[in-house]
Amino acid sequence: MATDRAATRLVLRLAGAGLTAAMAVIHLYLWGEGYRDLTTIGPLFLVNGVIGLLLAVALLGTPVRGLTPLASVAALFTAGTLGALVLSLTTGLFGFEESVHAELVRPTLYVETAGTAVLIALAVTALGHRAPRPALPSPPARTPGRTPGRNLK
Repeated sequence: MATDRAATRLVLRLAGAGLTAAMAVIHLYLWGEGYRDLTTIGPLFLVNGVIGLLLAVALLGTPVRGLTPLASVAALFTAGTLGALVLSLTTGLFGFEESVHAELVRPTLYVETAGTAVLIALAVTALGHRAPRPALPSPPARTPGRTPGRNLK
């Protein structure tokens, strides 16, 4: 049973890191393809790409006991990025309106939606993990006829 949980956690960790990295690479690619020239959106695409790559690496290297908070932060970051894309598609964001037909918009919607779901699942599955407790030292051996703590002469 514990092995099944560990395997599930590993699959979710790898998928979460992969989807987070994919989101980051998409943003860095688009930044390099011209989004860098947009006043506010351009720097945000660069920041998103860098933070996304850092989160992806951290998801791979963090011990299990630290995975719940990290996966939660990554899920919030990814959901925020997805929300920003939806806003730019509907009402506009910082004066920029995106089209659903623009390059990589649909794949980005899929990656960020899946990433949010996978990272939430990872945070939940890692929540129940407890680090193994160190073994308690054995109590001292008792001498028959003596009461511990009393010095009888």
